[in-house]
Amino acid sequence: MLSTSGSKMPPAGTSPLTTEAAIRTRVEVPVNLSDGSWRTAEMISFSGLADGREHIAVVFPSARSVPLVRVHSECLTGDVFGSARCDCGPQLTEVVDLFAESGGILLYLRQEGRGIGLYNKLDAYRVQDDQGLDTFAANRELNFSDDLRDYLVAAQMLRALDVPRIRLRTNNPDKVGQLRGYGIGVEEVIPTGIHRTERNHDYLRVKAEQGGHTIELLGESI
Repeated sequence: MLSTSGSKMPPAGTSPLTTEAAIRTRVEVPVNLSDGSWRTAEMISFSGLADGREHIAVVFPSARSVPLVRVHSECLTGDVFGSARCDCGPQLTEVVDLFAESGGILLYLRQEGRGIGLYNKLDAYRVQDDQGLDTFAANRELNFSDDLRDYLVAAQMLRALDVPRIRLRTNNPDKVGQLRGYGIGVEEVIPTGIHRTERNHDYLRVKAEQGGHTIELLGESI
């Protein structure tokens, strides 16, 4: 299991018991997999989420009492356009294929750019290119913290789905620590694949060295 050392804890005074959400709509949607086949998933929207954003759950049927869950932050550049600057698109493809085969819950959170938003993320890309900064340093140059994401909404969504205990697919210990802090039982942590290319190698290295992600590169855990 992943260590949660260095993880952010939920904001002081935030109680999972007083920040409940409810399911708004459930609808079946055919989802295209990487091999060209189709599977039916249930897409679920919510009301009462703490940040007021339009996060969704994508649920593939599972017989397990403790489902496998992926909390995936939106990345338009990677998820939709296949940007090679990150590993977000391949991670999303990986988990959709996996859950379509064996079941699971994908929480797709509208937290572009580790919470700074799409336009600011593109500004950060420009800073990286112009000044040679890494992804975290570029955020700081724009007066943002390294990671603004708060996973209270993920905990709210899981409770609305009546899922108090999960097996979490992630390399990010902050997700583990925050979800546990918000009252979700994380029984097992399963790492995602390492989608390394020549273009995103430095990005992955920085996530491991500065973000604490459990990413193994070139046969070495860094």
